[in-house]
Amino acid sequence: MQKIILILLLLSSSFIYSQNNETENILKEGKLLFRLEKGSWYGTDDMLARFKTKKDSVGGYLSYETTENKIKTIFFSRFNSDEILIRYEFDSLPKPERIKIDTLNHKATDLEKSLISIRQDAKDRAYSNEDKFFNFYENTSLNFIPLITDKEKSVFVLTGPQVSGIVLIGNDYKLSYNKKNKFKKKEKIHNSILQFPYTSKNKENPTVSTIHLHVITKYISSTDICTLLLYKNYVEWNQHIVMSDKEISIFDLDKESFFTMKRKAWEKIYNTEKDKK
Repeated sequence: MQKIILILLLLSSSFIYSQNNETENILKEGKLLFRLEKGSWYGTDDMLARFKTKKDSVGGYLSYETTENKIKTIFFSRFNSDEILIRYEFDSLPKPERIKIDTLNHKATDLEKSLISIRQDAKDRAYSNEDKFFNFYENTSLNFIPLITDKEKSVFVLTGPQVSGIVLIGNDYKLSYNKKNKFKKKEKIHNSILQFPYTSKNKENPTVSTIHLHVITKYISSTDICTLLLYKNYVEWNQHIVMSDKEISIFDLDKESFFTMKRKAWEKIYNTEKDKK
């Protein structure tokens, strides 16, 4: 049934496909978050392997996009956050080749200072959790991704697994800041957390797609896209479906794109196929 429905959806996409500025921005932001997090993954792996003597001096890390569309990953000092201990530069993400590694201690740039400031504030708010806004789950960790654009300053908080073989969707947040790096508000992107195994336990019936519901937003979120791209090379499924009250988002992991359709159209296709059985 699932395979048939997905085929029908793809065949029907020519007349139910819709795209707008909102969905285009979601996709763009999701891909950027993915590149930032991937840069942090590669940078952390390399730092732990090659610069073990600096490990105890590191106070944190983050990645950001340059004006040349490169990704820089920095590790700053725990004793002075304005001091950058290691700076990586990537040009071919998601491939791990580095084009530059700088291990000379440097002062953080103004942009790096702002990114460090809002990241540290978001981290402090999450772990102090005075109003119990944030949720914490066993065998998971929170990942903080600061992002500064021409329009806003924000920190995305994603929940990552500390065990292998699963993808986590949900328990993610967005914290917003003003031009002076002062906290404005925080919001939940999902109300819960879901766990998806990399592969099906039944080898004769592999997982074709995965699905979850959205209550807060009507489209797939940029954090969903980021997570799906981070794990696309590990999972056997190629599509992820997000269902909201009125919209359906279908994300193709290989093509790194998604299309949307009205939920009424989805249900019409589903019921038509169901009646044929």
